[in-house]
Amino acid sequence: MSWASKFLTSSIGKKLIMSLTGLFLILFLVVHLIGNLQLLTFLTDDPADKPGMAFNLYAEFMTTFTPIKVVSYGLYAFILIHAVQGWMLWRQNVQARGPIGYAVKDLRAVNTNARAAARMGWLGTIIFVFLVLHLYQFWLQMKIGTLAPVTYDGKTVADLYSVVAQTYANPVFVAVYLISMFVVAFHLWHGFQSAFQTLGLNHKKYTPAIQVIGKIYSIVIPLGFALIPVMMYLQSLNA
Repeated sequence: MSWASKFLTSSIGKKLIMSLTGLFLILFLVVHLIGNLQLLTFLTDDPADKPGMAFNLYAEFMTTFTPIKVVSYGLYAFILIHAVQGWMLWRQNVQARGPIGYAVKDLRAVNTNARAAARMGWLGTIIFVFLVLHLYQFWLQMKIGTLAPVTYDGKTVADLYSVVAQTYANPVFVAVYLISMFVVAFHLWHGFQSAFQTLGLNHKKYTPAIQVIGKIYSIVIPLGFALIPVMMYLQSLNA
């Protein structure tokens, strides 16, 4: 086994991969949220406009533009790698503690970050299940071409907006989405700072700023995603 293989399969190597893939996914969430906010253009659209035009054209571009498609395949791989490495590290930590756990615990370590770290395996599993369901409901329907077509100014695209609107008109799905976003927020609360720490990007001058940015990010981004199904559900009640 080469030194690279030994390093990447070591505890430090796994944590490094977790950090790099995690930071990539953190950036992706920002881009994804910006795109998904086009679902809310009904708040400002002219009533005469066709509903969901901005989002459907955006979805068409994201699934047909070659550079975006290449990046998306990398994204799927990173999600899978991040999940697998997370499970491996979780299992490794559990085995290291043994069936009873550590005999002595430093009370100073029993804080919010420590409790979050102990639950990262479960949180990650919940998020992974949510992602699978999310991709099945929307991405897969787009890929296999089961969506009804809609035409805007002579351009025919898949009507993903109607599927999303129908899904978020169901309070059960909205509730599941909100719970999932709460879990994502908790995961990010610990993971954002942890990624920088693992990469050795700690400094007494910059670390406090990273901590503040991480906490703001872990609240604002999940909250932005959560607002979308809530607003669409309220819109469905007035339809």
